[in-house]
Amino acid sequence: MTKESKISFLFFAPAGMFMLIFLFFPVMLLIKDSFFQVDMISQDSGTFVGISNYIESIKSERFLGATTNTLIYVVVAVSAELLLGLFFAMLLNTGFKGHGLVRTILLSPLMIAPLVSGLIWKFMLNSQFGIVNQLLYDFNITSSRHAIQWLSDDRTALLSTIIADIWLTTPFMMLVLLAGLQGIPNTLYESAKIDGANKFKTFFYITLPSLLPVMVVAILIRTVDAARTFDIVWVLTQGGPANSSEVLSTYMYKTLTRYGEVGESSAMAVLFIILLLLLSSYFLVSMFKANKK
Repeated sequence: MTKESKISFLFFAPAGMFMLIFLFFPVMLLIKDSFFQVDMISQDSGTFVGISNYIESIKSERFLGATTNTLIYVVVAVSAELLLGLFFAMLLNTGFKGHGLVRTILLSPLMIAPLVSGLIWKFMLNSQFGIVNQLLYDFNITSSRHAIQWLSDDRTALLSTIIADIWLTTPFMMLVLLAGLQGIPNTLYESAKIDGANKFKTFFYITLPSLLPVMVVAILIRTVDAARTFDIVWVLTQGGPANSSEVLSTYMYKTLTRYGEVGESSAMAVLFIILLLLLSSYFLVSMFKANKK
């Protein structure tokens, strides 16, 4: 081993130890617990049950419902954030007068913790005194200030959590895409202008292909982050009413803390990790193909 290799190893060692202690060991313990029926009261090692916990989880209607809600949450939230983030990024990239102030205002939600954001939206969506219902009534969209029961109606509960997530994390998507837009060489746009390309063709043949690798990374980060969301959903609805806004993270939390099912909650967590790894692999392959082109 050369001197440079030894120095590199010494620099890597603290990070490697951190990953080993706080990531790999807990994951191995999680996988081990998923094959046992653990009694939280006696705190013994538990009874080996094989893949029974996995079978019970997959057969559970509540688990399937939480998985469906998670997929809806991720697809709707990330899609809306991508479109809004791209719109605001392109708007700010024009460099209009006062764009710095507008950018600061748009980025302000990033300064707020998800828990605090959930509390803000819980007050705003309150059916009795919330400002959202008040505005809808003032603009004659609804016939009453209490027409929409955002958090207590099983038809709107999940939508309410998605709206709060979009408000909180669209600035992140906008910031990443804005950095990607500013990295596109101006010479490409100048050449397109000389060739007589209009704004529509310039966007689809220059901006979008150049922005695709950055877009894939942003979607990957947001997809994983949205899939494991907990704070906003827990503060707003706790998965209710009637499990209509239950996502995997809140269901696993309830299974562990309320029902004491260590093995079943561990099995669900392992399945959740596998799902996230598959999603991440798909996006990484897409990014590799985009870069190759």
